Amino acid sequence: MTTTASPADTTGGRVENSDLLRIATAGSVDDGKSTLVGRLLFDTKSVLADQIDAVTRASVDKGLDTPDLSLLVDGLRAEREQGITIDVAYRYFATPRRSFVLADTPGHVQYTRNTVSGASTAQLVILLVDARTGVVAQTRRHAAVMALLGVPRLVLAVNKIDLVDDAATVFAEISAEFARLTGTLGWDDADVQAIPVSALRGDNVAHRSALTDFYSGPTLIEHLESVPNVADRAPVGFRFPVQYVIRPRTAEYLDYRGYAGQVAAGRVAVGDEVVVLPSGIRTTVSGIDTADGSLESAHTGRSVTVLLADDIDISRGDIIAAVADAPDPISSFTATVCWLGDKPLAPGARLLLKHGTLSTPAIVGSLDALFDEQDLSVHDGPERLELNQIGRITVQTAAPVAADDYLVNRETGSFLLIDPQGGNTLAAGLVGDALAPLHLSALA
Repeated sequence: MTTTASPADTTGGRVENSDLLRIATAGSVDDGKSTLVGRLLFDTKSVLADQIDAVTRASVDKGLDTPDLSLLVDGLRAEREQGITIDVAYRYFATPRRSFVLADTPGHVQYTRNTVSGASTAQLVILLVDARTGVVAQTRRHAAVMALLGVPRLVLAVNKIDLVDDAATVFAEISAEFARLTGTLGWDDADVQAIPVSALRGDNVAHRSALTDFYSGPTLIEHLESVPNVADRAPVGFRFPVQYVIRPRTAEYLDYRGYAGQVAAGRVAVGDEVVVLPSGIRTTVSGIDTADGSLESAHTGRSVTVLLADDIDISRGDIIAAVADAPDPISSFTATVCWLGDKPLAPGARLLLKHGTLSTPAIVGSLDALFDEQDLSVHDGPERLELNQIGRITVQTAAPVAADDYLVNRETGSFLLIDPQGGNTLAAGLVGDALAPLHLSALA
């Protein structure tokens, strides 16, 4: 774990090639996540003056002497009334060096499903702990979930550092315990940064605190500005789930046939050879259209319409992929899931699997392992998976799925299990055995 680093340049000049970092917050109840996010928005001047005025008035009504910055992000009425975060709130802010998309996730155990959703695309997660309580059960649960999701970097924000005696010792002990946890879960020391903060006062968020002279590392914003933007650990070739087949059949576009969707991975260019999955038919990209005109190439995250040289029977749910590393479509596979349903998961459950734009009936064949995120152990052959439990299962699908292993690509290796009657999401799934690389002694 990194606890010191060179401060980032804070000259205030906008740098070239400013990039985007996707981050999320996590932590236990009342650790101060919403206050920290509000502080980030306030200190980066990412909120309007009338919002600050409204928060100030609401804080006075609550009998507070200073603005309650958590009110900037706890938008639901139930959140404001209870003083908790329930939903995943996405916030956007920027500094002169970088832009950010932040998912503020809940801390309650029953909302772990929301935390999984918010952190699933994060490149860095800020995990808060209360300096007065240190690493607790929910901290260990969230760290395990982040490891399974393949989040490349963590920040341990030891919050409310101003409320403890001998802050230096408290910070050192919490940092050391967290380092042991993240080391077991597979992170290198350089990928975890510990920072003592007070979200309420703003200590070490945007400005260095005089109360923590024992700490010589970066402020939170300095670290977020300077941390490398980690790409997928094993980049894959072009992956394009077909969302919609466009056939105008007008006089102007009589023979037009395009395949609309968003590039899930890799890059494609006009002239590239591709394969349509699951059929396995090969063809060539003849054009790439957008609402703003044609392109010569498109990369991950771009919404486009792909034109192909040959007329092929393609429908929603098919995947157009690079020939060089196209995945083999599978109808039976091992997966790691975080169960999000109120009723337990048992073998033989008939569900709906959603992968990209494909939805297909699926059956859970077996429950092979249960992961205990508290003692970092794996137990074979559980009878069921309860709410928020993580396990390894086998899945059989009615239609073949063109999926990558999650450890190869997060986007094309993830799926959802859905209640076919009610439509509720019951599990977040990862193709393959995501438990294996956690370096658990039980798997040695």
